[in-house]
This record gives sequence, C-alpha cells and structure tokens, in this order.
Amino acid sequence: MNQNFPPQNPNQPPYPPQNQPQQGYQQGPPPGYQPPPPGYQGPPPGYQQGPPPGYGQAPGQYQPTKQSNVPHVAPAGSPYPVLVSTMNDLPGYTAEKVFGEVFGLTVRSRDFGSNFTASFRSLGGGEVPEYTQMLAESRHVAVMRMCQMAQQMGANAILAMRFDCNEIAQTMSEVAAYGTAVIVRKVEPPRPQDTSPQPDDEDDANDS
Repeated sequence: MNQNFPPQNPNQPPYPPQNQPQQGYQQGPPPGYQPPPPGYQGPPPGYQQGPPPGYGQAPGQYQPTKQSNVPHVAPAGSPYPVLVSTMNDLPGYTAEKVFGEVFGLTVRSRDFGSNFTASFRSLGGGEVPEYTQMLAESRHVAVMRMCQMAQQMGANAILAMRFDCNEIAQTMSEVAAYGTAVIVRKVEPPRPQDTSPQPDDEDDANDS
C-alpha cells in the first residue's frame, strides 16, 4: 500500500531544528567537573575499580581490634574466637554495645572425581559423604570468617546467627553465615543480704 505525502515546503525549517539543543539538554561537562591534569594516561596497570576481593570480610592475615575492657566470653574448647549464638539474647549476659551485622561467605565446588563418585552413591541411596564433608567445611569456614569480621570491630559475641545456602550454576554451593556483632558482659547476681542480728542490736535488746 503506497502512501502519498504532501510536498515539503522548502521555506519550512526541518524538524527537529538542526544545530540547536533540545529543551532541557545541557551541553558540555556537568557543573563541578574537573578535567584530568595534563599528561594523564588513565589508571595505572593492575588498577581495579570497585570494592576489592573479599570486601566486607576479614582478610587472611587479619588483626583483631584489641580492647582491654572487653571480656572474653567464648566457652572453653570452642573452635571460634568469639561466642556465637542463634539466640537473640544470652541468659546471664547483657548486650552493652551493638556493632551491627557481620557475615562470612564461601563458595565451593567438588572436583570431578568426587562428583563422579557421588553420582554412583546416589544410585544406591543413603548419605553421600563427599557432599557432607564439603558442606560441613563450608559452614565452618563461613562462621570463622564471620567471627574474624566481628573481632575486627571489637565485638566478643555474635547473636541471632543464621545460615543461608544457595546453589550457583548447579555446580557450586554458596554458604553464608550472618549475625549481629555485640559486646556482652556477664550480669553479676545480687549479693544475698545478711539478715542475722548485729551485736549492737543484741546489746540494745538486753538493755531494754
């Protein structure tokens, strides 16, 4: 189907007007823009934009914040440097300071040999020890990284700890541990008051 358009008037300017900025359009750099200095050749080699790897987690060679007035409340024999609890509060303790959320994250994948062995085990049913060991190690690593992040803040306990597990690309398992970093102190029980009569009271009673 052919359409017939009316002839264009040669005296009418084209639309949109050429060589004229549209309404609301700003030419040139935005306000406050500062051009790079002369001789600038871009970022140096190896420069990485954005947050560094492992952002939000303590690095391997972390240095915990040392505070002399923070008591050590982790139980003896615990594999973690701070007290980790899934409860929102600790019986016998009071939360003195709250730092906020801390987390630890790890993503792991089994090698080809372990996956091949596990596939045969799944045919017969029952537990698959290859995956059981991987998930147990992943949880331990995630909790340890969470504890290291809490130590850097100066906390001695983590409350309301939870796990979160996801699958990535159907080949990798993500395990995240998160909680609230706090400083807790043991609540001293009230001392029992001595209700036995004092010697002065006995003398007063005899005089009367």
